[in-house]
Amino acid sequence: MSQPTPITFQSIDIDTLATATGRVAVFVTPEGKLDHAARRANRLTKGVLARLIKSESFAKAKPGQVITLAWPTGMAAEALDVLVIARRLTAIEARKAGAALARAKGDKALLVMAGNMTRAADLALGLALRDYRFDAHKTDANDADNMAGDITIAHNRPDDMEQALAPGLAVAEGVRMTRDLVNEPANVLTTGEFADRLVEMQNLGLKVEVLEEDQLEKLGMRTLLCVGQGSDSPSKVVVMQWNGGEKDAPPLALVGKGVVFDTGGISIKPAAGMEDMTMDMGGAGVVAGTMRALAQRNAKANVVGLVGLVENMPSGNAVRPGDVIRSMKGDTVEVINTDAEGRLVLCDVMWYAQERFEPAGMIDLATLTGAIIIGLGHENAGVFSNDDALCNRFLKAAKAEGEGAWRMPLGQVYDDLLKSRIADMKNIGGRAAGSITAAQFLQRFVKDETPWIHLDIAGVALTKTATDYAPKGATGWGVMALNRLVADMFEQE
Repeated sequence: MSQPTPITFQSIDIDTLATATGRVAVFVTPEGKLDHAARRANRLTKGVLARLIKSESFAKAKPGQVITLAWPTGMAAEALDVLVIARRLTAIEARKAGAALARAKGDKALLVMAGNMTRAADLALGLALRDYRFDAHKTDANDADNMAGDITIAHNRPDDMEQALAPGLAVAEGVRMTRDLVNEPANVLTTGEFADRLVEMQNLGLKVEVLEEDQLEKLGMRTLLCVGQGSDSPSKVVVMQWNGGEKDAPPLALVGKGVVFDTGGISIKPAAGMEDMTMDMGGAGVVAGTMRALAQRNAKANVVGLVGLVENMPSGNAVRPGDVIRSMKGDTVEVINTDAEGRLVLCDVMWYAQERFEPAGMIDLATLTGAIIIGLGHENAGVFSNDDALCNRFLKAAKAEGEGAWRMPLGQVYDDLLKSRIADMKNIGGRAAGSITAAQFLQRFVKDETPWIHLDIAGVALTKTATDYAPKGATGWGVMALNRLVADMFEQE
């Protein structure tokens, strides 16, 4: 796993402004009011901050923006980062401000003069989330010149802030794990390697089981197995249990699609862009990262994470369009398009989760359809649910964490599009409403008594441009929202 940049709080010492190397950050309000550290920096630099706040560039600056002054006179630092920030902030505003500092930071050490800022822990969390890079496969990644510098936050109450940050760092570690998994190339992150990385989390107190192909065959997970039968990589299901709540309380079940590479199978994808299909295990990545976060912060809840790990390849053994497969539930599925494989993986794992754990609720996550990107772009995940109460709680949690999510409809008219002439259902419903018919397919494998959410994360799992909290590439979307949902559902006194 990629290594996070160390973040430490220390007592504020205004004299370090002159001698600190790397980068130094001070705060200025949008109205141009300097705090104590900024006033000292202004004196050291012979009034450069006073001139800055009278400039046109400052007048155009938005709250949360960083203005960088390179090689400031009177200071040893390479750069003085001026963070334009209001005195009163929401948690999201503070995190975004921290992320802005991280974007400016690069690989240099950073000293943040936070003074008595009440949201310093949230600012630090933003730094932790954004100060990320995936360079495991770059030859010079471990050269001293390319190592990220440490982050120090000077504060009037460093011990209190460090304690407040601890749960956030646990979540940030889960986000980092998800990003690492989604960014990893498929020749490295095989189904076996993915399972091994999840087994390693037993060291955190998770109970982890790996179900191999012979066990999946006995369980009747034929739709999952048919997806992977064209690949040399064996299909697996990994079950991760975190039992931090009451002994007999039913768990929340998280189910993730883990297609480590998706060629489309016999219904092969176009060559352009196929390299991005290393991210088709994004749902499983989010489940893994969430389970890590819950274990790291010792969540007082029972949660089980299940991921179906397969590779969808064309070969003489691959499932064909027109084949009929019987699911673990017992329903038959006519495979119209082998590139609609994620739902075939999820339906068996979802049924298994309900049969074995009788969960209090179930949430599945998948990079399932391109249609959701057409509908919602890269700003929001699609949210489908059979339970208003659970859905509203998730939407509230996602909004509180700044992770975009938008509820989409379900209905019988969409479900009717899945009717098959020769089987109980088809695996696609046609081009129209593709993300909705995919959700309708999954709902057929949800028991009436199970509150359920389907999250189509195809547009948010990996992006071509940077987001508020992540550089371009894997975002780790969903870990923060699911962690908040668990806390809201099971840990409120």
